Amino acid sequence: MALTPTEKAPGKDRSGSDEAFLREVDDAVRASDLTGFWTRYGRWLLAAVVAGLLAFGGWIVYKNQQQAAADLQSEAFVDAMDKLRAGQEKEARAKLAMLAKADQPGYRAMAQMVEANLLGEDGETKKAIAIYAKVAGDESLPQTFRDLALIRQVSAEFDSIPPQQVIAKLKPLATAGHPYFGSAGELTALAYVKMGKDNMAGPIFAQIAKQDDLPQTLRSRSQQMAGALGIDTVQVDAKRNAATKADETASKGE
Repeated sequence: MALTPTEKAPGKDRSGSDEAFLREVDDAVRASDLTGFWTRYGRWLLAAVVAGLLAFGGWIVYKNQQQAAADLQSEAFVDAMDKLRAGQEKEARAKLAMLAKADQPGYRAMAQMVEANLLGEDGETKKAIAIYAKVAGDESLPQTFRDLALIRQVSAEFDSIPPQQVIAKLKPLATAGHPYFGSAGELTALAYVKMGKDNMAGPIFAQIAKQDDLPQTLRSRSQQMAGALGIDTVQVDAKRNAATKADETASKGE
């Protein structure tokens, strides 16, 4: 007897073959999509990968070149210093002139500072001051070098500018806790003395004398200046220590 179109032949299950067929169709669609995507965007993805690799390689080369340049500048600076110690000033200054234009900011600053020091020793104070001022105003240099150059500049021009200018220029540095407080504070205190304001100079000298991390020669000099201005730093320290002990005793009593 014939089967109607809606009836299934007994004993035959087509679900497995249907699933296999659907998987084949799905895989074909996926492959077609992937092929189309690669055809459309493949070259751009490849270009992006290549560009990334080139950029990374270029960065490595650049860093290596920077390190190599820094090493060469370091050797040149050491050689210049050796030549100065050996009395070969002409050769040393030629190297310093080259380093003064170097890309590495540290060696550029040091070369200019050494050249300014040499000019000062030669009596060419104005030229030395100009170089110190240039370094102090160069924002591409580390702040440490700029601060040191400012101190050297003010020290060189101390006798040729009004004391008010000395105080104004060094104000950011002449504060306790600053790395250059000792030098900047001493110049500031001397400027106050020059103005006749001993009452302003004395406490600064006293503060310098009490800084344990400063050179002993500077501390001794400041202690003498403070004493000459009527401030006994030893007595001040004794009173301060007594007050500290009294506070500690009171705290323990509580």
